[in-house]
Amino acid sequence: QVQLQESGPGQVKPSQTLSLTCTVSGGSLTTSSYSWSWIRQPPGKGLEWMGSIRFDGRSQYSPALKSRTSISRDTSKNQFSLQLSSVTPEDTAVYYCRGLPYWGKGTQVTVSS
Repeated sequence: QVQLQESGPGQVKPSQTLSLTCTVSGGSLTTSSYSWSWIRQPPGKGLEWMGSIRFDGRSQYSPALKSRTSISRDTSKNQFSLQLSSVTPEDTAVYYCRGLPYWGKGTQVTVSS
């Protein structure tokens, strides 16, 4: 059974960089043909795919967020990370990591001064 766990600050100030880490257990980031993603859900809105990192280390990003988003990984720790720069209150959301069909439980991030 693959398990994913998000971690990171629950509050970030406007203009700062949001950083989250997803720790994967029971699975490997380098499993062939597999991708690992970050998804978010702002309050009252639907799920938004932010980007993914593939088994070979290549990343893909939502066009809407590409200029502010970076996804990286540490295969020695079986972790992948999200950085979202220049955050605004509109980036307030529950952030999920995902490795289909498995999801983390999500972590609330609030952007507020």
